[in-house]
Amino acid sequence: MIIDQLSNASFYFNLSARIAAALRHLQQTDWSSAALGRYALDGDNLFVLVQQYDTKPREKGFWEAHRKYMDVQYVHAGVEWMGYANLAHLQAGEYDESKDFLPLHGEGEFFQMRAGTFMLLAPQDAHMPGIAFGAPASVKKVVVKVAV
Repeated sequence: MIIDQLSNASFYFNLSARIAAALRHLQQTDWSSAALGRYALDGDNLFVLVQQYDTKPREKGFWEAHRKYMDVQYVHAGVEWMGYANLAHLQAGEYDESKDFLPLHGEGEFFQMRAGTFMLLAPQDAHMPGIAFGAPASVKKVVVKVAV
């Protein structure tokens, strides 16, 4: 897991060509006017999900991980808590290959994600997105899915 400001994204370009493409796209796009939805950058190898939602109380959150994709989760507007735990510290449910979704149970750490912050999550990085920092509030987030 990596958490940083999007202004520092160039420090991570050398991780892989796809991660570099994802981070560059996040830096070069005006997300304030971007419509919600899915946008292909390189077919199923690299695509963007533009989301807007209200954060939720922690007790309504759930742990998840992915096997086929890394997530680059970028908060464009708002603030949320993002949970993180290594898979080794959680109990796994049944993996849904069609959705690339692994539900998990257990405890982890939480990080404040303010506007301008991104988090890079690898397949071993369980996460709990969309958690309210205080009262529920609106967040606009961009998630880039990077095939591994």
